Amino acid sequence: MKKLTAGVLILVLSSPFVVARAQTKPGDTLKTQNIEEVVVTGALGIKKKLDAVTAASQIVGTKELNAASNPNAVQSLTGKVAGLQITTTDVGVNSTNRIVLRGARSITSDNQALIVIDNVISSSAIFQQLPPDAIESVNVIKGLQGAALYGSQGVNGVIVVTTKKGSNSQKIQFNFNSSVEISSVFKLPKIQTKYGQGIQDDTFSGTDYNGTNIVPWENTSWGPAYNDPSVGGQFIETGLPQADGKFRLARYAPISDHFSKFFKNGVTFQNGVSLNVGGSDSYAYLNLNRTNSDFMVEGDNMLKNSFLFKAGKKLGKFRIDGDFNYIYKSTTETSHDLYSEMIQMPSNIDIRTFRNSGLEGNYSAYAINPYWTTQNERYNSKTNFISAVIGLGYEFNDHISLTYKGSLQNTMGDFDSYNNGFKFTREYNGTGTGIDGTIFSDYGTGDIASSFRQSTSKTSNYYGDLLLNLNYDLSNDINLKLNTGINTQDNNYRINEVGGDNLKIPGWYNYGNVLQPYLAYQLNNYMLKNRVFAVLGNLDLSYKNYLYFNGTYRQEWNSVLSVRPTVTNIQDVRSYGYYSAGLSFIPTNAFEGLKGDILNYAKVSLSYTGVGNAAISPYAVDQIGAFPTGYPFGSNTAYIANQSPTSEGIRPEKIYTKEANLYLGFFKDRLTITGSYSQSDTKDLITRVTTSSTSGLASLQSNFGRMVNNTYELELGITPIKSKDIELNMRGFYSSSIAEIKELPNGIDEVNLLSYSTPGVGIFAVKGEKFPLIKGTKYERDPNGNIIVDSKGNPLTTSTFETLGKAMPDYTIGLNINFRVKGFTLSGTMDYRKGASFISMTKRTLLFTGADPMTADFDRSQGYIIPNSVQLVNGSYVPNTTTVGDSPDYLGAMSYFTGAGRNIGENLVVDGTALKVRELALSYALPKSILASTFVTSATFGVFARNPFIKYADNNLNYNDPETASGNGNASGIALDTQYPNYRTFGFNLNVTF
Repeated sequence: MKKLTAGVLILVLSSPFVVARAQTKPGDTLKTQNIEEVVVTGALGIKKKLDAVTAASQIVGTKELNAASNPNAVQSLTGKVAGLQITTTDVGVNSTNRIVLRGARSITSDNQALIVIDNVISSSAIFQQLPPDAIESVNVIKGLQGAALYGSQGVNGVIVVTTKKGSNSQKIQFNFNSSVEISSVFKLPKIQTKYGQGIQDDTFSGTDYNGTNIVPWENTSWGPAYNDPSVGGQFIETGLPQADGKFRLARYAPISDHFSKFFKNGVTFQNGVSLNVGGSDSYAYLNLNRTNSDFMVEGDNMLKNSFLFKAGKKLGKFRIDGDFNYIYKSTTETSHDLYSEMIQMPSNIDIRTFRNSGLEGNYSAYAINPYWTTQNERYNSKTNFISAVIGLGYEFNDHISLTYKGSLQNTMGDFDSYNNGFKFTREYNGTGTGIDGTIFSDYGTGDIASSFRQSTSKTSNYYGDLLLNLNYDLSNDINLKLNTGINTQDNNYRINEVGGDNLKIPGWYNYGNVLQPYLAYQLNNYMLKNRVFAVLGNLDLSYKNYLYFNGTYRQEWNSVLSVRPTVTNIQDVRSYGYYSAGLSFIPTNAFEGLKGDILNYAKVSLSYTGVGNAAISPYAVDQIGAFPTGYPFGSNTAYIANQSPTSEGIRPEKIYTKEANLYLGFFKDRLTITGSYSQSDTKDLITRVTTSSTSGLASLQSNFGRMVNNTYELELGITPIKSKDIELNMRGFYSSSIAEIKELPNGIDEVNLLSYSTPGVGIFAVKGEKFPLIKGTKYERDPNGNIIVDSKGNPLTTSTFETLGKAMPDYTIGLNINFRVKGFTLSGTMDYRKGASFISMTKRTLLFTGADPMTADFDRSQGYIIPNSVQLVNGSYVPNTTTVGDSPDYLGAMSYFTGAGRNIGENLVVDGTALKVRELALSYALPKSILASTFVTSATFGVFARNPFIKYADNNLNYNDPETASGNGNASGIALDTQYPNYRTFGFNLNVTF
């Protein structure tokens, strides 16, 4: 290769562009199985040998992604990458996921990894809609040095998704894949089956059952014991009177797994076809995919169609590549609140018998019939995603090229929701019980107002890179690759919404049918725009084939940080510089005697990164006012200053990361060991803190505090068996990411991210503690840890929130296995997460209804004595023998669990430890000898299972999946009672190439 002359060197260094691109031929991300020859796609589409990569990363190929035919590409990564945590924030037909690499680096930003698809910044929503069979590979860049070229957008690591492209064969190749799967609800809450429906209320019947009564329309399990001979096993009145005025009769006995009776089996069909063709200077690839999913809740379903076309052509020194991607997705689902209503159901109720009973004939007067909800409360969405990408390249000579990558992405959404409402008029009569003369709404549920809401949204994003790429030998041993360029991004979002209550004509879902339109502040009508511009550069130096240096720099102008100072119209557009440096050393290439039959490969890499995080929303720094409601009086509007502003002097969070990596390959890579350590030190945390009332502000968002995150990762790969007919590959990993708050503003020890007063729990960032931290009210305890109660047996609780646990696990251990015997292949993915806790609102509901096993591990008729409790008597703690409330009866026991027992934060903490077998798949590839005389090139049949086995911690009685969260933000650690339980899937697939 030509040496770099002085004149060319001056040209390079004085160039106004700064970016990097490895001069490799376009093609698959993985070229060979030899580690020395692996080529990976990194930031900005830069390709380089794995030897030259100085940041931790891991590649997941198409075979691993599609092993269990998961229609969600994001979820198919779960358990396969050390340091990657995927949280399902909304289980359902329209599920959403939170993707975090190596834990938290910020309090305010969502800490989610950047998603890049075909070298263009995208989103996790688009990623999870991509057909997994259209994805060639996913490069998970965990180390920030590998993501520094993305500046403030890459501070949480980057997931680089590369879709498939045409082959080099001039023969058109077709591929057909199809799968069918059946899903069923899994890990429903365990409940007590000792007591059934009822409460201490003689409205229905004056018959006393050891201190309690049967009440057919109750939603709680505070009734008689099932083994009471006077009622157990007998047919009794159940639920509300039906339309004919009569009660349904059902056996007073527990129904096995009765919550599951509401759910049905979900069915998903995936069908895809692709074709590709190519040659030495051109290629074309087309992928068509259709997914139909019928969820486990009646009426909830999803339809997704996708179209992906890629083509490229080289004409002399000029090259053009183009991508066109279209995805249509339509979903309909009901309110997840029905799950909260349903889990109140006593164990003697079979909800299916009330399918057609409506609201006024429900199993309870205190709960909404879930079947009514599925039919009358719906959320519908239709989204159209269109992406057009063009790549242009021109090679001036063998050493200098100019490339441009541009993309336009548009997502158009059409959403509507409605509730048909209900006005209760039916009066119950003729039963001869206390319910006569009442209506449903007398029991606390008022009339349900009909409503309609409709919105349209449009997201439009432009992304462009213009890159000048150089590749020269400075000497016989030293090679330089310098890439310079500019990056431009324009992001626009708009939403328009209308809606209101009370539909004039039932069932006509149109804004013109709304009698009470919502006020402006109740609707979403706004626009968001932001722009990012950067000049950037990437420098790669290599010495012989064993020493590599990589350096990056990016000067970024981000509009969210621009300021128009108060009382001026001058826009202050600020810029910030981000940089990184990394070194990779290959000892086995440097020292010939080191490489042999035992140690065949060794690599050590070090890196340092200084980047920023623009963790604020567009327009946050603009000093705008607010329109208060009901001020100064009535419906009149007024104007007040923004009481929760963002400081005009705010600047990006500064994140300094140090990383060290080690890779060892033994016995021709039959045994591999990878170790990684990184420390991210975040300074100038962007945090919102409460201010003094004398300031006139409620809170202020500015730069406060410091956080440190330490990450440890260890991976072990082993191939103990490798022959023509039999091969066994196993890969295990250990990962741990612990973030700790080191500093907060003077006088402030914690930041409240999310909290409840009832129950007393919340998620906090606390100085000197791990993040995020779960806090809440606790029992007061004596020096021996016993619960202190007062003279009436009531527990004493703390008046302030105390530490209850942490929301992030201490560590995760994963295992991936692939075992092939001739044409048969068995693969599996599993992991074990230890150390996290969460607050379960499902447990709170079950405590209230008397369904939690804790409410039945004693004789209710004798009241409830808090276990391991003590009283202070004459200055000394003595064992407590007083029932709660000094009420040694059924009512006393119930009062505790429906009151303090469900509202003390300590009672709701659940261990988040979990062992999950994520995937199991068995496939069979027909021998080529059988296919030789046919037009079929390859054919594979398989069966698979997802989530076939899950084991939670002992105190998690299937309350919630530990990986669910109440939202996409950092306030993880609270699982709501509206979140559906986990589910498992079984299915089979077919893949044919011809």
